[in-house]
Amino acid sequence: MASGGNLQNSVSRTVGYAYSPQLVEACNSLPRIHGRALLCADLIRAYGLHEHLRIIEPKGLTMSALSSFHSEDYLENFYNLCAEDDPEKIDKEVMEEYGLGYDCPVEEGMFDNCSLIAGASVMAAESLINNQVEVAINWCGGWHHAKRFEAAGFCYINDVVLAIQKLREKFERVLYVDLDLHHGDGVEDAFYTTNKVYTLSIHKYSPGFYPGSGKMQDVGDGKGLYYSLNIPLKDGITTQQYVSLFQSVFQMVCERFEPEAIVCQCGADGLAYDEMDSFNLSSDAYVHCVESVLALNLPTLLLGGGGYNFTNTARVWTLLTACALRLSLPNDIPDDLESIMDYKPDFELHVPSGNRPNENKKSSVESLLRVVKGCVNMISKTTLLSSNT
Repeated sequence: MASGGNLQNSVSRTVGYAYSPQLVEACNSLPRIHGRALLCADLIRAYGLHEHLRIIEPKGLTMSALSSFHSEDYLENFYNLCAEDDPEKIDKEVMEEYGLGYDCPVEEGMFDNCSLIAGASVMAAESLINNQVEVAINWCGGWHHAKRFEAAGFCYINDVVLAIQKLREKFERVLYVDLDLHHGDGVEDAFYTTNKVYTLSIHKYSPGFYPGSGKMQDVGDGKGLYYSLNIPLKDGITTQQYVSLFQSVFQMVCERFEPEAIVCQCGADGLAYDEMDSFNLSSDAYVHCVESVLALNLPTLLLGGGGYNFTNTARVWTLLTACALRLSLPNDIPDDLESIMDYKPDFELHVPSGNRPNENKKSSVESLLRVVKGCVNMISKTTLLSSNT
């Protein structure tokens, strides 16, 4: 264990960080991730990273701002259900119609909390638009499953879509990268028919695994044909395989699509030892992938997402914050961290690889990459055709 000092810096980068005690409290209250946001914020502070960050103090979005993506009916019903303090007066049929209940339970104050989280992502995007920062971060964001008309997969307000819409006010082409274990279906659906937003999701795809979408064949439609790309993987993929595959695909996409800004959802549930128990990824897998994204030196928004081993999620998001700042962190967890005992037994920052059986054969990954290359090469052809019509 050690103090948070001895940070090693190369060339500085201006990084905005969506943060306020209210934002952390709002995120802490959400289902499945109680307490995670505080662990992450505290670890970032313990390493002294907040001293290098430009704080973005978020505000909740208005109904009007939220309705730039979500339907007014959904928003009104979500708001009213959250405001109802008598459980007997809650209409269960209405809840089901809008995806509320089961994996999206409704609690008092939840609407305001989700609005604040979405506001943080939108304000982070605004800081990029206004050239205030080069990279913006909201680890409380990344709720990529929420749909226009309903909640889904513990996601109520799709802050990712709202942030991309904000970026599109200035940037002609936005690339969305989704590193979450689960397919980024809500974001893909929102931009499925446009060629202005390219969605790239690398995720687990298996019978019965949520959300059940994200096949290789899902490539967009209409003007958005071939502007959606899915990389479906099986259990046990290694760090080396994952990083090599991502970097190859990412480079191909960027060469063809030529993005002007990037949004990267960094869901950490693909880490080894996560509750999802799926991939064998170390923290290095996320660092190498995000380094590839940041190497383009484009306005970039980094968002959170899944991650159900909370200390490991805090570890990797702290590493990615340092990565954005071009800082190198000591591997020992700072000994003045109040929650340090949560990091036993090793008290180290880096998350090691797992040893689950790898179902991703070399031949199948190579075949997948050939198909991906064919899809990506269609971008210039569809763009040329649409410009001639």
